[in-house]
Amino acid sequence: MSDPQTIAVYDAKTQEYAELTATDGDLPVLRDFEALLPRRSKVLDYGCGPGHAAGYFARNGHQVHAFDASVEMVKLAKAHDGVTAWQSYFSEFQAVEEYDGIWASFSLLHAARSDIPKLLGALRAALRPKGWLYIGVKLGSGEARDEIGRLYTYFHEDEISHFIQEAGFTITDTKFGSGLGLDGTPSKWISIVAHG
Repeated sequence: MSDPQTIAVYDAKTQEYAELTATDGDLPVLRDFEALLPRRSKVLDYGCGPGHAAGYFARNGHQVHAFDASVEMVKLAKAHDGVTAWQSYFSEFQAVEEYDGIWASFSLLHAARSDIPKLLGALRAALRPKGWLYIGVKLGSGEARDEIGRLYTYFHEDEISHFIQEAGFTITDTKFGSGLGLDGTPSKWISIVAHG
């Protein structure tokens, strides 16, 4: 995410967003993903927000890295014991076979559609052999700002699945749901688990 307006919204609404997502560490999809990982594995929370998922991984004995474009979000992520967090953008991320799992929950939806293939390629390169990837995005079409100014890229199921497979992943699970976002409007979403 490198849209200045989107980052500014997250910087300004950090506490509100942290409260909205406070139960993320109890999500079944997070527990299911963690169960796929080797014990004491190395995990990246990609676009970590306040770090609830990163904290969950750390509490379960994993070595956890996390980054976000929002400086204020990174401050909260760093507060979780066992989480190494830093401020960065998707375009700056480079790693080679470093992680057993990458958790990209509703983060890549802030990237431009044209950047998705390259970003997914970087995620594939960053995973160790047999590593796991989780991605959550909002369903829909096109790109638009929400009620509070955040820029979103929306995806159809076949589109995001195609991007993931073209990057060299094998999809093993797909789930659908809906919920209220930070702007108070409902949206439908898809989450996908895949391995390299």
